[in-house]
Amino acid sequence: MASLKKRGKKYYAQYYVGSKQRRVSLETESKQIAKEKIRKLESAMLRGEDSPLPTKTPIGDIVEEYVNHIRAVKTPKSAQTDIYYLREAFGEVCEGLKCTSRKRTEKTRKRKLKPGMDGRKRPQTIEISYLEQINTSMVSSFIASLVQARGLAPKTANRYREILCRLVNWSMDERGVKMPGDKNPVVKVGRYKEHAPKIRFLTLTQIDEQLAAYHVPQQTGKVINLHSCDGQRQRLKQQIQIMIAMYIYAGLRREEALWLQKSDLDFKSGANGMIRIRAKEVGGESWQPKTKVNRAVPISTTLRRILEVYTPLPNKGDWYFPGTGGERYDPDNFSRDLRYFQKKSGLIWTCLDFRHTFGSQLAMKGESLYKIATLMGNSPDICRLHYAALIPEAMSDTVEFGKFDKLLKIAYE
Repeated sequence: MASLKKRGKKYYAQYYVGSKQRRVSLETESKQIAKEKIRKLESAMLRGEDSPLPTKTPIGDIVEEYVNHIRAVKTPKSAQTDIYYLREAFGEVCEGLKCTSRKRTEKTRKRKLKPGMDGRKRPQTIEISYLEQINTSMVSSFIASLVQARGLAPKTANRYREILCRLVNWSMDERGVKMPGDKNPVVKVGRYKEHAPKIRFLTLTQIDEQLAAYHVPQQTGKVINLHSCDGQRQRLKQQIQIMIAMYIYAGLRREEALWLQKSDLDFKSGANGMIRIRAKEVGGESWQPKTKVNRAVPISTTLRRILEVYTPLPNKGDWYFPGTGGERYDPDNFSRDLRYFQKKSGLIWTCLDFRHTFGSQLAMKGESLYKIATLMGNSPDICRLHYAALIPEAMSDTVEFGKFDKLLKIAYE
């Protein structure tokens, strides 16, 4: 049913599937091993099973299919992140990995290396023609070159390993790719030891300072023209102040606040109202929360008082925090504006710091990690990783047991 062929030093299996002839490399120079693989191949063919021999899948074709797959099942932002890692690993081997953003291409060209990194040691891509050629050593060397050239954090290095491992697993499970030994070689790549996360958050005093820094004093007798440059800048500054309060007192992610519409704030539910974070489609553009789970966050008394003095300007999409042109506030533009006003105010805090402030303050108040995770749209494990160290400050009574007098008497008798 199958014959053994030798080309150079390597052996090949030649057989027919229907009327089509196939020749597959046995990846060995030993005749005995080649014969054993031939026997396994013939046995599988008699049972009507797929060939146990490694396939030969062009890397460009399989990566293109995988890119289409992740674009279908992931959010656009999450898919684009995975595509970036794949482009760094293989280069632009297919249309799906080609970089179409001129801004990103320029940013990559001008990428600044960390102090002590050698700019001449540029990381190289994984040079393979077929997916089946990838091996543990190849992936390990690629990630190590990235760490050496760019000073990647261990978490980022492990992210490369995770993305490549998913690609191979998907290819084997969904597209019938036969890897040598029928095993994913990326699994054997060692993980880098990650450090404990460094969480920055604002104290109660710093929260007051942050919100006060954006206060615009009212000038008696002066009417502000909102259509002028100064008027738009002042209006934008006041809006960003409200947004910062939203991030601090509700723990929202950056884009969760930018996708809020007026209908998402229900001031009649609960004591002070609810903020509803939910998937939506506006103007043909769809969005959903990062964890793909809708949630509701109660509005605190402090946040309610802040929101009562805010009135969104009329805009095209009924957005609660619209951009300067009345459209949805672009995340990159918002980050740029926030950095501008923070720098002018002499402050360093970011959206992530504001979100961590919400979780950290609740943890120090003694709230359970489960409640914090539910409010923030995270898993309890993530919240434990970030905020568990803050809870012991509020658990002094938990470690108390036994009677002091009896223990003291026993110790000194």
